[in-house]
Amino acid sequence: MALETLKGLLWIGGFPVLEERPTDAQGNVDWALFDELRKVNPVYVDHDVNMISFRMQNGPIKEVGVNGCQVDTLIHAAKLIIEGLNAKFPCRENSMVITKLDEAIHWLEHRKKDREKRNVEGFNKN
Repeated sequence: MALETLKGLLWIGGFPVLEERPTDAQGNVDWALFDELRKVNPVYVDHDVNMISFRMQNGPIKEVGVNGCQVDTLIHAAKLIIEGLNAKFPCRENSMVITKLDEAIHWLEHRKKDREKRNVEGFNKN
């Protein structure tokens, strides 16, 4: 039920969402191509098994480039799921969760802006 709220969604937290595994002419999963697609689509939603997975960034972006998503992408996904559920089953608790997830996103953005000001964003530095 929860992942139904993400069906057809193209982007989560600035990353494209992959919803299907590529197949060859015989209908077999092309795992090599799937792995390549996961490098540029770190968010994968498999509606057949009700699963979402994230390829996380490995290493500082300015040193290794973008190779996955950050923790804020997970928070964005959680927020989208709760918003979808709240649209169907509205309640104060869901609204509070959405508010707190917005707060978490805000503070991560605040941290990033501070790191950018200090020229340490994208590096393993304080």
